[in-house]
Amino acid sequence: MTRTSSRRGVPVRALSTLCTIIASSLLLHGCSGSGDGNSALPESATAQLTILETTDLHANVLSYDYFKLAEDKSVGFERTATLIRQARVDYPNSVLIDNGDTIQGTALADYQALVTPVSCSQKLATYKAMDSIGYDAGTLGNHEFNYGLPYLAQVTGARFNVDGMAAVSSQASCAGPDFPLVLSNVTSKKDGQTLYKPYVILTRKIKGKDKDGKDIESTVKVAVIGFTPPPILSWDKRWLDGKVDVQGVVEAAQKYVPMARADGADLVIAASHGGYDSRSYSATMENANYHLAKVAGIDGILMGHSHNEFPNATCTTSDCNASGVDKVKGTLHGVPAVMPSYWGKALGVINYGLVVKNGKWTIDTSKTQVSLRKTLLDATAKTYAAVDPTIAAAVRTEHESAIAYVKTPIGQSDFNLSSYFADVGDVSAIQVVNAAQADYVSKYVAANLPAYKSLPVLSVSAPFKSGFAGGTDFTDVKAGGIAINNAADLYLYPNTVYAVKVTGAGIKAWLEKAAERFNQINPALTTEQPLISTFPGYNFDVFTSADVSYEIDVTQAKGSRIKNLNYKGAPIDATAEFIIATNNYRGSGGGGFPGLDGSNVIYASPDANRDVLIEYIKARKNLSLATDGAARSWRFTKVTTAGPVSFKSAGGKLATAQTLGLGNISVISDDDGSGKGLGVYAIDLSK
Repeated sequence: MTRTSSRRGVPVRALSTLCTIIASSLLLHGCSGSGDGNSALPESATAQLTILETTDLHANVLSYDYFKLAEDKSVGFERTATLIRQARVDYPNSVLIDNGDTIQGTALADYQALVTPVSCSQKLATYKAMDSIGYDAGTLGNHEFNYGLPYLAQVTGARFNVDGMAAVSSQASCAGPDFPLVLSNVTSKKDGQTLYKPYVILTRKIKGKDKDGKDIESTVKVAVIGFTPPPILSWDKRWLDGKVDVQGVVEAAQKYVPMARADGADLVIAASHGGYDSRSYSATMENANYHLAKVAGIDGILMGHSHNEFPNATCTTSDCNASGVDKVKGTLHGVPAVMPSYWGKALGVINYGLVVKNGKWTIDTSKTQVSLRKTLLDATAKTYAAVDPTIAAAVRTEHESAIAYVKTPIGQSDFNLSSYFADVGDVSAIQVVNAAQADYVSKYVAANLPAYKSLPVLSVSAPFKSGFAGGTDFTDVKAGGIAINNAADLYLYPNTVYAVKVTGAGIKAWLEKAAERFNQINPALTTEQPLISTFPGYNFDVFTSADVSYEIDVTQAKGSRIKNLNYKGAPIDATAEFIIATNNYRGSGGGGFPGLDGSNVIYASPDANRDVLIEYIKARKNLSLATDGAARSWRFTKVTTAGPVSFKSAGGKLATAQTLGLGNISVISDDDGSGKGLGVYAIDLSK
């Protein structure tokens, strides 16, 4: 078999038809055998090999909330590191893999990328922390692309042959992580090659026992293949358009799994930054691992992106109860799969039992187990795994610099800006974001886009923190001084401002999609009905303008909920044109909103929404509730229900709702029993 490689190290194999068929069909052995040093493996020998996974760390290196400037024990790699060290004691034959969404997500990450960018010779704080404990491999998630390709290449120590960057030979060799990054489904438009190696073969020594119980030593070759969600082309269009192509997860696997087998892999692990969607497969699917598991030759799948847990015996969604999913054992179509939460809250474990058959290591499925190790050790006592002190030591300078930056004052407010009750009408944390976006776009259009000067400019935004992670996962900026960390709390993501042109009919379709945040309520039911669906809070776009008013009728089916949509007191003209200020994610198609695919963008700003917000607050100096936090464009259509309609927010916040004028809210329980600090509230939809 001849082997050649491209100039960036991407393996290319000239495989015979027979070899490809064999490599695609076997689970533990490829055409080239089972690896060096294993030619005389004793029959029936046994061993264990354990794959450890972190995912969606999102630069939560320490147990610290930069928005609140306080410790948060529920997050942080410094606690995950303790789990890793213990797992390595429990499983001496182990491989540690990171599954992406690693370098973005906190003020520390934004500080290093946008405020005081790291130099070529400076290693990213997140990678310094990870290198201090030692990883074997990693892949990239969608958020790795948020800061653009030049930055990504720099901080990962890579060189990209893409349009808009210098020739590869002229690019500097910068400091990246000590472990290899792999990605199989993103290729350069310039030469068709993958940006990173599609897979890496890790040769690891393992210890086991022969059939008589005597110690043996051997080697095993583990292939790690990386995948990222194909919709990155939409989500980060401003950085990626015209520069890269993205292949479907299944298609990339079908290409590279046989190559990895032919390259000698005994075990093939898919590090696939996505969840598992049991609907019909498409090459643009965001969460394709349900279908990836059907690709012959994959022995395990490391999942992420969805910020969930798998296995999860209590899961009630249609996907975790779909055919082929074992939510208790943690398998997809019989393939071990794991998803260890997010922000460093858990460590994923796939512990393979291996046995020698016909001179080769094979998987003993009866002795293979999937599990999660969580940093929350006791939910009742709220005790967490101890911190690993080496992590804080590794990033002390960067951490302190980020804190100093986010303390910079920018303005004042005479009211609390919070998102505790954004799902039921409060806009105190949303209105100022909308005002800043609208002000920015209006000024730009007036100065630079004369063809659009006559069109009204409106703005939408969403409550980015809406309790997904528990009672502390809400925006809560106290009255008084506003600093940069508060602006980061109000606008969580490193998005940029986009302006799109839509019609009145387009606005209605936009709002209908956003209204999927709610379940359909049956007024006749006497039993409790939850108001909020699984539709993400960050997609619940709302207007906060005196010019716009509308109702959401939650008794109606999806697509038929927006009622009495008015502009300046009259029914909105379906053909009238408007400019909507939003962000690059939404403007480019993020969230699947109808009519938003990037084609109607009239201005793709280089400026971050958060920076626009900061400058707006600086200019306003003093925010007041009447002017900046009470413009409720929407309300629920009034309906009397036979039973209670409930929703969750942080426990003990009824007084906050009353202060905001939400008199139709009452408490069912200040503790929902989840251990996450959430309470259960009722809303009277007749008021």
